[in-house]
Amino acid sequence: MAKINLGDQKVTTYGSLPALDEKAPHFELLKADLSTATLEDYKGKRLIMNIFPSIDTGVCATSVRNFNQRATDLKNTVVLCVSRDLPFAQKRFVDDEGLDNVVNLSDFRDRNFGKDYGVEMIDGPMEGLLSRAVLVLDENGHVVYSQQVEDIGQEPDYLSALKTLL
Repeated sequence: MAKINLGDQKVTTYGSLPALDEKAPHFELLKADLSTATLEDYKGKRLIMNIFPSIDTGVCATSVRNFNQRATDLKNTVVLCVSRDLPFAQKRFVDDEGLDNVVNLSDFRDRNFGKDYGVEMIDGPMEGLLSRAVLVLDENGHVVYSQQVEDIGQEPDYLSALKTLL
């Protein structure tokens, strides 16, 4: 379990992020059209997994915008933005913002992603939502970078995540 800060409170996550060099766990997440996306759908692609509590908060929205902008020149790479927001809210955000270099996926139905990836908050005022984290996976689905952001009000370290793909 990880301990993260939410303001002046300590919040606990369900577990820990997958370890470096470990194969990322299988997931089933919802796309904007309510169809299912799985890890296998992205086989052969490098993935940046931008995980956060809600697209409707300032820092979460900023992280989606930043990864959208920074991913434009990355070859064979897909940015997955994962939260428990409804797919409709995720779609509205990217449509309103004109973002086309990220794929928003929702864990609201299955709710296993948060547990399997160790990012579900199990106490505190945001209990049940996902913590802020970034994972980078290679073409074979192995973790090459991970960051559990220690303070949920802070942005992830974009540059460190992106450097693993250069």
